[in-house]
This record gives sequence, structure tokens and C-alpha cells, in this order.
Amino acid sequence: MKHKRLINLVLSSLFIALGIVLPFLTGQIPKIGSMLLPMHIPVLLCGLICSWQYGLAVGFITPLLRSFLFGMPPMFPVAAAMAFELAAYGFFVGLLYNKSRWKCVVSLYRCMIAAMIAGRAVWGVVMAIMLGMNGSAFTWRAFIYGAFIDAIPGIIVQLILIPSIMIALERTKLVTFSHGAKHHKTVKE
Repeated sequence: MKHKRLINLVLSSLFIALGIVLPFLTGQIPKIGSMLLPMHIPVLLCGLICSWQYGLAVGFITPLLRSFLFGMPPMFPVAAAMAFELAAYGFFVGLLYNKSRWKCVVSLYRCMIAAMIAGRAVWGVVMAIMLGMNGSAFTWRAFIYGAFIDAIPGIIVQLILIPSIMIALERTKLVTFSHGAKHHKTVKE
């Protein structure tokens, strides 16, 4: 049990480091970063690989630590709202995937999509509260654009990259991930 916890702690540290470094690939251009969502990928992977507790912690810590270290994203309201959003991603993807009957691509997609919707809802609520406290309004249009329309490239990248990484990790026996048809056949027999 201690060995598994130590591995999850080390992996979580790696995912935090990736969450801090990956945004540099967007060239520190906030518009591109908000479209490609580079911090989301390690958080989702952490929730899937390490469990919801670690995914939640990594999701909450990463944007705050990156903002503190590099000033990007700006702490208020962006990094603060992202902390809650990414914590929700890590929590929901880890919890739902852990509770899934089968560990297959279909389950992975279901859990990822549910986590993405939940994380965006949390982001919208937190942004509305923070901007409301600041005397600004967070409109429905701003929510739709910020959570969905501007994020479409990043959502596509996540839906392609994360299952690919999970399949590659399964092939190297680093994680348990079974493919739908093969796994369903085994269960029926």
C-alpha cells in the first residue's frame, strides 16, 4: 500500500511539472493556450492513472503554482478559476473511470466527456462568483465562448491524445487498460 502511494505521489509530481512546462509550448500566448488547454492534459492523465484524490490535488495546485512562478495565467480570476476547474477535471475523470465497469476506450471517452462538462460548469460558477465580487458581470455568452467555443481545439487534442497515451501505457504494462471488444468478450465467457 505504501509503495502504491509513493508511486502515485511521484507521478503526481511529474504531472504537476508537466502542467507547468506544457504551456511553454504555446509560446506564452494566452489566446493559443486557452485554445489548446495544455494544463488540462496532465490533470486528466493524473486522475485516470493515480485516482481522483491525486487528480483533484494536481488540478488545484498546478495553475496556482504556475501563476505564482511565472505570472501566467494571471492569478485573479484566471488561475484561481482554473484551479477549481482542473480540480473538478481530475476528480470527476478519476472517480468515474474508477467506478466504470470496464476499463476500455468507450468508458474512457464517457468519463472524459463527463469530466470536461463538469469542469467547465465549475469554471463558469467560479468565474461568475469571482467577477461578481469584483463588480463585473460574467455573461452566458462569455461562458459559452470561454468554456466551449474557444476550447474546441483543446478538447479535440485531449480526446485524441489521452486515449492514445492510455493505450500506449497499457501496451507497456504501466497501467491496466483493456480495449472494449476484447474485454467485453472475456467478461461474457
